[in-house]
Amino acid sequence: MKKILFATVALLVVGAAAPAVGADLGARPYYNKAPAYAAPIYNWTGFYIGAHVGGAFSSDNNFNGLSTGNNGNGRFLGGLQAGADWQVNPNFVIGAEAQYSWLSGNVGAVFPGGIAYTNDQRGLGSITGRVGYTWGPGLVYVKGGYAYSDNNEKVTVGGVPVAFVINGDHRNGYTVGAGIEYMFAPSWSAKAEYQYYNFGDAHFTGGPLVGTGNFTTDDHTFKAGVNYRFNWASPVVARY
Repeated sequence: MKKILFATVALLVVGAAAPAVGADLGARPYYNKAPAYAAPIYNWTGFYIGAHVGGAFSSDNNFNGLSTGNNGNGRFLGGLQAGADWQVNPNFVIGAEAQYSWLSGNVGAVFPGGIAYTNDQRGLGSITGRVGYTWGPGLVYVKGGYAYSDNNEKVTVGGVPVAFVINGDHRNGYTVGAGIEYMFAPSWSAKAEYQYYNFGDAHFTGGPLVGTGNFTTDDHTFKAGVNYRFNWASPVVARY
């Protein structure tokens, strides 16, 4: 009986001491979970420079019964652009862009009597604002503003240049357009856009083509290009 009583007392003493020993060992360490992954947040805010290629098509004009446009075959264009964007909230972007495109070919018409009008239109420039809607790496936008046409016009009779006068300023005008842009790599985006240029009506007031009618100088252009973007925002990881 003494042995049983002693063993019972010993077990009670060990059981009472166990919680104290556990307390002395301290709480089990807690390991923080790794931060949950969040998709990259694309930031359109910043400056960019780029280049583009495409085609230009002039509207046909019935000028003394002959077409002065070049819709049939079009002309090649290539150029540069630079601009800046500001992403005002997760879905809307505003910006401004300057652009210049060099053109190949010319527009004009040959009239009876060997009289010819030619406009060797060397380039198109524009300064526009734009507003767009973005969803991550994609952006759709509209644009509009000032346009400039680098005209080199001449009238010839039998191949010999002659003096002429045109009223109406068809070098300065307006432009509107729309396009889509996509960020395909850090700092790089690709775009495709349509842009229309209008430089108003004009007609000859001097020279051999007086009285033959009005004509409109305008251009429909389609462009594809790439931009290098500065101030690219690094992907953001959510913290919990």
